[in-house]
Amino acid sequence: MSKPIVQQDLDLDRLPPLSEEQRAELAALRARDDSAIDDSDIPPLTDDAWNQVVQGRFYKPTKTSTTIRPCITK
Repeated sequence: MSKPIVQQDLDLDRLPPLSEEQRAELAALRARDDSAIDDSDIPPLTDDAWNQVVQGRFYKPTKTSTTIRPCITK
């Protein structure tokens, strides 16, 4: 049984505004020291996991035709 594909379109130029609660949470995270972050529940990656890494598997560049024409003025 395959997992369903979840897709969401997001316009990065028109993001929804942050709520006051979100702003307060971001400010608290920004003020926190990196050493205060507990990452003990994240298991380290093994060599076997790194051997299965595939770079750019889902990246497909788009081609855009660009023409540069000289501007001659008199």
